[in-house]
Amino acid sequence: QVQLVESGGGLVQAGGSLSVSCTASGRTFMKYAMGWFRQAPGKEREFVAAISWSGGNTYYRDSVKGRFTISRDNAKNTVYLQMNSLKPEDTAVYYCAARATLDSDTYYYRSRDYGSWGQGTQVTVSS
Repeated sequence: QVQLVESGGGLVQAGGSLSVSCTASGRTFMKYAMGWFRQAPGKEREFVAAISWSGGNTYYRDSVKGRFTISRDNAKNTVYLQMNSLKPEDTAVYYCAARATLDSDTYYYRSRDYGSWGQGTQVTVSS
């Protein structure tokens, strides 16, 4: 298992930008595919973006394509989610997740594929 800590959430006006990050500690010598999920009040947790260990492959939910960018810096054990053109419907607690993998180029988009989760960071977009 690896420990994950998110940071960078906050309050932003619609149309604005925000970046959240997730830093891993613990068994970081292993390869981990990473993902971002979010959960809005009264709603189920949903997939947002995923990235392979190599960083070469990424995947997004349709509603954030072209607005959000996931990236990673393995030397810093950190994954980022840059969010632009934010909308009120993006308001949620954002969670990062990690999955140990032997495959450098595979990403995962189902929450059940991930074994480690952060505590979440609140992102609020005002209209």
